[in-house]
Amino acid sequence: MMLIATLFVTGIILLAIEVVIPGAIVGIIGAVLMSAGVVVAFQEFGVTGGAIATLLAVLLGAVALYLEFSVFPKTRLARRFSLSQISGGRTQPELGDPAALLQREAVAVTTLAPTGYVELDGRRYEAFCQSGQVKAGARLKIVDMDAFRLVVTQIKESS
Repeated sequence: MMLIATLFVTGIILLAIEVVIPGAIVGIIGAVLMSAGVVVAFQEFGVTGGAIATLLAVLLGAVALYLEFSVFPKTRLARRFSLSQISGGRTQPELGDPAALLQREAVAVTTLAPTGYVELDGRRYEAFCQSGQVKAGARLKIVDMDAFRLVVTQIKESS
């Protein structure tokens, strides 16, 4: 009986820790310990004892889920562990005004195969070349912009 109680209590403690430390590993271990308690109850007390242990495990699991999703988010501890601000950071600066960039010439800083970097007015931009692969130093024309990069095409050199 002591083994069953120990498995159940340890399982519930691990499920409670899972609320604070997400990642599912601690919760899975807790569920496995509770399941082991049910198996031991079946072995020691037969069908009746196992059924009672199963019912107890399901009820304790339901209570734990209720507390995790309904009660815990409203506590001061949950507010302390939760994100409360939204970051305004960006991974890349704004490309700029489309009207100011379109139809301008840029120079390939790296090989565009078909993506790479171009330079325009001393500033580097990520670019996609519609003409396929172009070598560094090639003259390019900006024809479009998408969310994160310029779309360029190679300027044909006239002889």
